[in-house]
Amino acid sequence: MHPHPQMSRRSLAASIAVTALVATGATWVVRGPGADDVTRDGVIAGHVRSLMAPQPVDVVSSDQHTVKPWFNGRIPESPRVVDLSRHDFPLVGGRIDVIERRPVPTLVYKHRSHFISLTAVPAPTPSPALPIGAADGYNVLRWTDDGVSYWAISDLSVPELTTFEQLFRSTPPDQ
Repeated sequence: MHPHPQMSRRSLAASIAVTALVATGATWVVRGPGADDVTRDGVIAGHVRSLMAPQPVDVVSSDQHTVKPWFNGRIPESPRVVDLSRHDFPLVGGRIDVIERRPVPTLVYKHRSHFISLTAVPAPTPSPALPIGAADGYNVLRWTDDGVSYWAISDLSVPELTTFEQLFRSTPPDQ
């Protein structure tokens, strides 16, 4: 017989609580907010901010040969710009967003009355197109090509945003 059975139960309960707390904290430290989460949040914020502005772009032009050079001297590398107007995704222009304190190019396309922000963020590893999901009423799609992670965000449906992604990836920049 134990001299203090209540003390043993309290000790056991306390040790279980401490173990749960430590395990939860360790999981948060290990998983924490990932780089994709931070980038996604920055892309969404840039898109929403642009929709509240008088116009969603800093340079207004449907000509890829005007938009691409506009980025020169403003950011380290100009983004890939393609003309998708014949597919009903005309280029509206471009702007510079800031993701994790880094200026990055964002191209703006339009489909009917919907704007699509396409932000290009340097990425070390390639990845397939992944729907990141809906956030604040917007759909987000990410893919990586040639060391650049592209983030497309719009209130378009996922199938329409996927069509945009496929057209962007398959259209050469000079077309």
